[in-house]
Amino acid sequence: MRLTFLGTSAGKPTKERNVSALALEFDQDNKWYLFDCGEATQHQLLKTSLSIGKLAAIFITHLHGDHYFGLPGLLSSKTLDKSLAPLTIYGPKGLNKFLPCILDISHEHLGYELTIIEIEAGASFHFDKFSLKVLPLVHSIESFAYYIKEQDITNKLDEEKLRNNGLEPSQLYGELKRGNDIVFEGKEFISREYMLEPIKGRRIIIAGDNSDPEVLSSYLDKLDLLVHESTYTQEVYDALPTKFLHTTAKALGLSVQKHQVKNLIATHISARYSKNSDYTAQDICDEIQNSYKNNCFIANDFDRFYLSRDRELTRI
Repeated sequence: MRLTFLGTSAGKPTKERNVSALALEFDQDNKWYLFDCGEATQHQLLKTSLSIGKLAAIFITHLHGDHYFGLPGLLSSKTLDKSLAPLTIYGPKGLNKFLPCILDISHEHLGYELTIIEIEAGASFHFDKFSLKVLPLVHSIESFAYYIKEQDITNKLDEEKLRNNGLEPSQLYGELKRGNDIVFEGKEFISREYMLEPIKGRRIIIAGDNSDPEVLSSYLDKLDLLVHESTYTQEVYDALPTKFLHTTAKALGLSVQKHQVKNLIATHISARYSKNSDYTAQDICDEIQNSYKNNCFIANDFDRFYLSRDRELTRI
């Protein structure tokens, strides 16, 4: 799995960070998936190798502007790029009002089939490489996390064993994968004797704005990767005259340590944390790591990460 962060700021863009957007790619797949689409996401895409033409679906976590105001421009550019493959957008109730209104007022004729699916907590969807479940979060408006479970690989042959027993790669391998026993040069090959143990699919959560990581409960237990907001350090949050429903680095660190999450990427960083400020993103990282002892990163715009099948997360 590869993740490309196109925007990592909270609420508004800064000189260092654009607002929320994240691209997800799967191994041996030429499609990719977009999670949130803040203003100017299409500009961010121009600085990457990601193609709008290969965008398979968009998932919006909630209807605050910094998470979806980039949709109209992106959809229009898809038309101008002559990329006319159908596209489906998943998001909270209200999306089916917003997008048709914008497209109608601007007389925008997309030229491709656009499907809008308004989601509810508990809904499940199935795709070529993964299944997805919608989980509820705690925020000032309805907000969701997406629990993504990659398909298990169950038809992997022990090719070395087959070669050692005299069967070189051929169409007969396909028969064995389908569970059919075969006879080759007078020797019987029993399918189950040449199948490797299933390779378990990776499990990740991409969360929208959320004040309480514990609401994700058992889904966090030994999760392979959590992508979650960490808008403030606890000190800054405690000093705010008006409290907002966002997670602090302290709360996030305690939660992921409790549930033994294997890897964490913190994003949605307040504009207070910048190179020219008294506060930096390193403060957020340090506060998380006061509690969390596994692999932790603070996402920056255009950071790319790879989650391997052995569950190691690396910045690439």
